[in-house]
This record gives sequence, C-alpha cells and structure tokens, in this order.
Amino acid sequence: MATGKSSKKALIWVIPLLAIIGFGGFGAVNFSGGTARIGNVGDTEITANDYARALQNEMQRLQQQTGQAVTLEQLRQFGITDQVLARLVTEAALDEEARRMGLSVGDERVAEELRAIQAFQGPDRNFDREAYAFALQNAGLDEADFEADIRAGAARSLLQAAVLSGTALPDTYTETLVSFAAETRDVTWARLGRDALNTGLPVPTDEDLRAWYDENIDRFTRPETRAITYAWVTPDMIVDSVEVDPERLRAAYDERFDEFNQPERRLVERLVFENDTAAQEAMSAIRAGDTDFETLVEERGLQLADADMGDVAKDDLGAAGEAVFFAETGEVVGPAESPLGPALFRVNGVLDAQETTFEEARPALMDALALDRARRVIEGLAQSLDDELAAGATLEELAEGTDLELGQIDWTEQSNSGIAGYATFDEAARSVTVEDYPEIETLGDGGLFALRLDEVRPPEPRPFAEVRAEVEAGWEQAQATEALVAQAEDLAQRIEGGASFEELGLAPQSMDALTRNGQREGVPSQVSGQAFDMAEGAVQAVPASGAAIVLRIDAVNAADMQDERSAQLTQALRERTTESLSQDLYTALNTDIRRRLGIEIDQQAVNAVLANFQ
Repeated sequence: MATGKSSKKALIWVIPLLAIIGFGGFGAVNFSGGTARIGNVGDTEITANDYARALQNEMQRLQQQTGQAVTLEQLRQFGITDQVLARLVTEAALDEEARRMGLSVGDERVAEELRAIQAFQGPDRNFDREAYAFALQNAGLDEADFEADIRAGAARSLLQAAVLSGTALPDTYTETLVSFAAETRDVTWARLGRDALNTGLPVPTDEDLRAWYDENIDRFTRPETRAITYAWVTPDMIVDSVEVDPERLRAAYDERFDEFNQPERRLVERLVFENDTAAQEAMSAIRAGDTDFETLVEERGLQLADADMGDVAKDDLGAAGEAVFFAETGEVVGPAESPLGPALFRVNGVLDAQETTFEEARPALMDALALDRARRVIEGLAQSLDDELAAGATLEELAEGTDLELGQIDWTEQSNSGIAGYATFDEAARSVTVEDYPEIETLGDGGLFALRLDEVRPPEPRPFAEVRAEVEAGWEQAQATEALVAQAEDLAQRIEGGASFEELGLAPQSMDALTRNGQREGVPSQVSGQAFDMAEGAVQAVPASGAAIVLRIDAVNAADMQDERSAQLTQALRERTTESLSQDLYTALNTDIRRRLGIEIDQQAVNAVLANFQ
C-alpha cells in the first residue's frame, strides 16, 4: 500500500521539473555558477540551480493562474521567494534522512515513473528514448542527475508516507467526542421582560453612572484611529463630463438587439414518451379527467423539476411550437414531436414579447457606455498621476490640477462607508505608515486613489460627558437585568419545587432535541448557551439583555451513535483528527531532522541567484 502512495507522490514531485521542460527549458534563468551551493542540510546540498528552477516554476504557475506576467519583485512581495527556499530546505532534510536510513527505490521504479510521464512518450504513448533525451537536453538537464532526482523524490515520498499513514486514532476517542457533540436537550423556558418587573428601578446618581462608565470603559473606548488624507476619482465622479460617440451608441444597440427585443416566451414543462401510442393514451386520460400532468410525471418516477424546460421561444420547440404557443396558461397539449421523442407539453406562464426601440434604450446605453469610457479615461491617467507623485507632488496638488477629489477620513477597523467601503482602500489604510509616500492604487469599480497617513491616534476613552446618555441607558438596562434575574431565581426555585410555569403566570415555550452547536429558530441564544451546562430536571435563571429567562432541562438525550448524523460526524471527525495527527507527526519529524543534522544557508549565494534571476 505504501509503495503505491509513494509512487504517486514521486510523480507529483517530478511534475514541477517537467513543467519547466514544457515551458521551453530554463532559458529565463540567468545566473553564474548555476551548480553552486546555496545551502545544505547535513551532507545534502541545495544548489543555485535547484532554487532558480523552483522560482521559475512558481513564476510560470502564477502566470498561468492570473494570465499576466509575474516579476521577481512580485514573488518577493508575495513571500514566495522565501516559501520556495523553505520548501527546498524541507525536501533536503527528508532526502538526507532517507539517505542516512538507506531508504531508496530500485531502477524498475525509476523506469516506471519515466514511462508514466507524457513528455517522454511517443505518438504510440510508449516511452520514447529520443524524446526523453531531447527534452532533458532542451531543459539543460543531465539524464543521470534527472534520474537521481526521481529516485530521491521517490525515497522522500516513502518516508513521508510512512509518517502520514497509519495514524488513525482509536475508535473510543472519536466516539467519546461524538457522543458529547451529538447529545441533545429537551428544554422549556419562559422570558421575563421589562413589563414583568414587580419593582421600580432606582434613579442613578452621577456617581453611579461614573462608576458604571469606569467598569465598562471598553464599551466607550475609541479604537485606534488613523487620520488619512486621500485623493480619489471613480467613474461615477466624471461620468457626466464624458462624451459618447452617437455612432457608438447605435452600434451598442445593434450588438444588444436581441437583449432589447425578445419574442414572446412561455414557461413550459415537457414529458417525453417512448412512442406515439403511449403519448396519445396519456393525453386521452388527461382529457377524460382520469389523470393529470403531475400524476403522469410522478408515475414515471420523476419530479416536476425534471420536466421543466424553463422559458422557451416558439422556435425552440420545433414542431410543438405552434400548439404550445396557441395554448392557454395551465393547458396541456400534444402529443407533439420533440428531439427526445413524442411528448406532452404544459404551459405554466406567458412572457410577453419585449420590444425596446433605440430611443427607449438610449438612456441605459448612454449610462453603460459613459461609465465604460470613464473607466478608460481613469485608466489612462493612472501612470501619469503615479509619475507626478513619484516626482514629489502632494495629494493636494494632484487634486488641484486633475479630476481627483481630496478627502480626509479618521479610519478605524469599523470604517465601511464612502471610500472605506472599498476593499483595496481598506487594506491600504490598514498597512500604510507615516513614512510611506503616496502611490496610485486601483479601486474595484475602475477608480483609483492615493493616500497619506497623517497621524495614528491610539485607543482612548470617549469623555464621560459625550457618552452620558449611552452610559445611562446601559446602567438602566443592567439594573433591569439584575432585578429580573432576582425574580427569575425565585420562580426557578418554585418550579423546581413542583410548581408549573403556567401556575406562576409564565408563558412557557418548549424545544425538543436542542443541539449543542446548532442555533434553532425561536430559541434565545442564552438558552442554547446555558442548556448544556445544566443537569436533567434542573431549573435556572439565565440573564439576558434587559431581561431574564427561566430555563428548565426536561431531558438529556444521549447521542444515537447509529443514526446518519452521528455516523457522518464520526467519519468527519476521524478524518480530521487523523489528518491533524499526521501533519503534527510530519512537522515533528521535519523539525527533529533539521535540529539533528543542522541547516546552513548561504544568504549571499541566495541573493546572487535572485540578483541574476531574469
């Protein structure tokens, strides 16, 4: 079993090398001393070629994903240069450990891996020796070195598989967790609101309010605030000043003619039969009132969704079009031919034909084209604006001489209106420092902006006088909650003593099978949160916001380990814990290898690879 897994992992490991072959070799990598060592784990070296090839592969992968050219600087910004180096160190550590253990694979396994690689196969899909040699030569690789890499990768995969497999936890572990998670409660509760208070609330003194303000100072503390000046422009800001060519309007209308002018359409269901006789018998039964369309669908073991064609035009129905479009809503017609055979059709609705003239469509077309034009105008401004900022222009100067508007915001993590509603601005505002120079960045709607951090204000309490009304409301709610909880505690004791909710003037509600982690509609969150900390038969007063809840646990239901939900939970938990344990063991092994064997990285050699990477 382990051999099969290692084979797959070895092949996967080889793919990055072959991907570069597919991209035409390593011509994009240009550095001197390509076989120089940039680091080692024990006696296993990491060469400059290893690092350069891995970087090239990551660059090609990102270019495929994004469809855009990727630069080395972008790899640096994304942290990929460091990630690639860390991955090579991990692979070298595993290679060194496998070598010390004498773990390897034979020539047959290496040959099997080579035969499975499509890049080395001929037209008959068999291994082609010439194709193999040519591909490696084109990539600047030596056959012996390449096969050694495959052998090392396979051995590394065997070592990984030995750690990652066979780590299943005992059934008792998962069953114990599932029995805890899947346990349910039957509960009854009643809520006491402000109208249930049997005493008045005291009038707070200034000292009472100030004391409560101090105790709850976090509620009245402003978060860290960033005073930011920004200049921005969006398509909506300049759309009124953008001119649209009338000929372009007409062309746009012609391009979208089918959108503005649609024939009558109908919502139709279709039931296909194997032959004309069966279809005609079904239609006769409908006309006689012996059955209906829904029954015929059900008798075929189908649902109405299976017969639904959606909205269709007359031409979409072929020979059936005339009958269907002559029918009334709700009427069944047929049999008529369809691409699948004779069928009955039911009309469920009529969508009237839509005809929109150029003049009627003109406002919508004008808006769309103007916005598109505005986006292109802004796109054309971006580079020149960035150049002005780089030359020392301030945001104020930029706004004065262009369409950009100047603004200021006291930004916090909670800001979400205006320009703060854009994710890119939000990210920039979070990370900018006072030393950063403004740069042009884009907004999601085609706009752009630049910002400057003027000041960072640390969190600070809002003055008592400013929040006095909020403090008074909070104090009053807290007093009401305290008083209601006291009443609820008395009622809970009486219910526990045998009184019913109704006898005490309460309006109880019940819920069976309340789950530990599932919020049920109509069940207060305080009930869900407290119920699983109480024993069966217990009655307790639970504080709520400005209210109190009397809660009784009617039954504690053990998890049914045989039902489908528990079985699914058990399987999911087993897979998750096994995967987590495997990863922990793998991390521990990797850490142990590095600590025992030692890691050496020549940062100057790494920098040389990056400096010469093209």
